[in-house]
Amino acid sequence: MISVCLASYNGESYIKKQIDSILPQLNPTDELLISDDGSSDGTVGILKQYNDKRITIYHNKFKNHIKNFEFLLNKAEGDFIFLSDQDDIWVNNKVEIMLKNLKDFDLVLSDCTLINGDDQVIVESLFGGKIPTTGFVKNFYRNIYTGCCMAFSKKIKNLSLPFPEKINSHDMWIGMVSELRGNVKILDDKLILFRRHGKNFSASVSDDTFLSKKSPYSMFDILKHRIYMASKLINVLFKND
Repeated sequence: MISVCLASYNGESYIKKQIDSILPQLNPTDELLISDDGSSDGTVGILKQYNDKRITIYHNKFKNHIKNFEFLLNKAEGDFIFLSDQDDIWVNNKVEIMLKNLKDFDLVLSDCTLINGDDQVIVESLFGGKIPTTGFVKNFYRNIYTGCCMAFSKKIKNLSLPFPEKINSHDMWIGMVSELRGNVKILDDKLILFRRHGKNFSASVSDDTFLSKKSPYSMFDILKHRIYMASKLINVLFKND
């Protein structure tokens, strides 16, 4: 059984395309959990149009996408967890490829193609044609973990929860937990169309990339976050699976 955790907020423009790309890849026993974080547009109306027993909709008002994903992970009952943004599009063999690799690895990260609001390709490969390498120190310095491109085992979910109160990247947190306590596989397969349109609900891929010129955070803020995360990761070393 797999659980897809989709966090939504004012996503009426794209969320139907995303859900329609996910459902055909799920088995009857799988689940698509959607937590809407107080949308004021037509998102909830679109969600209510689906008559599918695999879909469960929650209504929250966190006003925080990290809290929203944490809520979903606590609800997820699957053996494998897929994170989903509301505005991407899954390639039609994403689940198949990820599950194949999850037989041997605790977390799998794929490449993706970046598209704009009109479904036009703006970057062919997030990886730029070169597969990143795993390793705690390397990725603690320069984060490669992007939630919408990740799937992981229940073991990693349990080790990652609860999220530390002050993290600004749940993607990186789950990735670092996996580096410490699991094994990671990075795929060069482009398994989603990752939409960048200027109004994305979650942070951009470079928001917490150390020393990134695109990051909205100062070097001091990034260093402070790294120190905080490191202090919390120490606890993960001694946590039961």
